[in-house]
Amino acid sequence: MPKIVDHDKQRVLVAEAAWRVIRRNGMEQASVRNIAEEAGISVGSMRHYFSTQSELLLFAMNLVSERVTARIQNMSFDGPPMEHMKQLLLEFMPNTDEKMAEMEVWYAFTAKSKTDPLFKELADTVYNDIRRAVEMVIISMVQLNIFHSDLNQEVEIERLYALVDGLSIHAVLRPDQMNSDLMEEILTLHLTSLCV
Repeated sequence: MPKIVDHDKQRVLVAEAAWRVIRRNGMEQASVRNIAEEAGISVGSMRHYFSTQSELLLFAMNLVSERVTARIQNMSFDGPPMEHMKQLLLEFMPNTDEKMAEMEVWYAFTAKSKTDPLFKELADTVYNDIRRAVEMVIISMVQLNIFHSDLNQEVEIERLYALVDGLSIHAVLRPDQMNSDLMEEILTLHLTSLCV
């Protein structure tokens, strides 16, 4: 009897193998051959799941975004609003091993998006989604009447967006200095500073 293969599951396994290659050796080593070897399949078999290297890398890049989105959709918002806002923003930050892996891969793809238009559209979409989440936090604070009235909403959206992105970059580049506890403490202090 022929072996039944779950193609969607296999595509995810291959994408995760691409992540490991990228994290360990960099984007320039994410060749079809190296990824196939990491996934434990032949190059020919990999062609059943992805017809080109770009298709594979786009899928792997998109998988990062899908996992963040799935975690956010599974969040329960049934406690203090400020805690929910902080937890929402932390979903975009590398405060766990899993999210650190995703973030390292994401930044490798983001760097590639500067020179490859195939990746730019997806990178722009994800960064716009993050900005919308930040904007939602500020708007929620205004609606809850806890946002300091002397502050400019648009400026604070950009400042919070820069903080989330900056802390994430520091955590990826200097994990010995920027750990998850410090990220959360800085984020909490910043959100508190916006409140009345």
